[in-house]
Amino acid sequence: MDRYGDKSASSEARRRETGPTTNPRDETQLDLRWHGDAEVGPGLVDLAVNVRHAPMPSWLAEALTRSMSDLARYPDPDEAITAVAARHGRDRTEVLPTAGAAQAFVLLAQALQPRYAVVVHPQFTEPEAALRAAGHHVHRVVLPPPYELTPSLVPDEADLVIVGNPTNPTSVAHRAGVVAELVRPGRILVVDEAFADTVTGMSVELAGRADLPGLVVIRSLTKTWALAGLRVGYLLASPELVARLGQAQPLWAVSTPALAAMVACSSPAALAETRAWAVRLAADRAHLVTGLTALPKVELAAAPASSFVLVRIPGAMDVRAALREGGFAVRRGDTFPGLGPDYLRIAVRDQSTTDAFLAALATTM
Repeated sequence: MDRYGDKSASSEARRRETGPTTNPRDETQLDLRWHGDAEVGPGLVDLAVNVRHAPMPSWLAEALTRSMSDLARYPDPDEAITAVAARHGRDRTEVLPTAGAAQAFVLLAQALQPRYAVVVHPQFTEPEAALRAAGHHVHRVVLPPPYELTPSLVPDEADLVIVGNPTNPTSVAHRAGVVAELVRPGRILVVDEAFADTVTGMSVELAGRADLPGLVVIRSLTKTWALAGLRVGYLLASPELVARLGQAQPLWAVSTPALAAMVACSSPAALAETRAWAVRLAADRAHLVTGLTALPKVELAAAPASSFVLVRIPGAMDVRAALREGGFAVRRGDTFPGLGPDYLRIAVRDQSTTDAFLAALATTM
């Protein structure tokens, strides 16, 4: 019986456990489609996926339940667009609902024809994967440790730049003003703000900035509200670019329940709950960081500001395997450009789960 608890585990499950067959140190051959869900299996405590682990609030569950009575009708995004526009102080013409952030990256790759596309790494690999799948050549700007954004590293000739803020997997949050320095005439700047709701104590969001030419902000409800299975997100951009991307989007791309969630999660009460959660998350993150730094050989790779922590451990792939044997799944770091086999990404969980994880990790040191 393999570690997934199934003698008949598929070859895909085995591939997910063992990882890419190519040498992970060869950055031209990285598996850009490897994500945290590939780490999770039966009986494992999930510290690999950065989705919030908490019961769905009753008001959100009720909104989703009500939407189910309207499934005979094609989805109508009008109310969701109005709610998102109000949340960010944008015009309705600047909002495009999407089936998760992943669809937004695909739309950009399909609708744009960049001459010089740059992805700032280490970061979420799906934007680069989408660009490559659409036939675009991608230039990588790899930030050195501690992975803080340096706008001057991005070539001036780049006409498409993609950056995460805060960045997955480093958990580094870049100040909004620093990210805004990447704006150039004739350039489209795409900022992935999927984890923006996790940050406290500093201004990172550009979602409300309609004054920055060429800015595209991508948001997701997945991380904050644990809605990965619903596929719900949106992008904010100029009316012209929203219209262009909308033309590349399939009809009725966002489901009725997803649109209902977008409305519910944009309310003032939901935003207040988000802020309170971010404060609790910061305390849980500090608890995890304290425990990690007390262990020998564990090095914080960067100053974390989001719902996950990146660490460097000699022999991290062996540590990951030992943790799986002990019942814990963490995210390998070697599929991220700019990292390598000594890196692991660990999701922030409640403090009792963290204590159990730290005890298991200590046995591998």
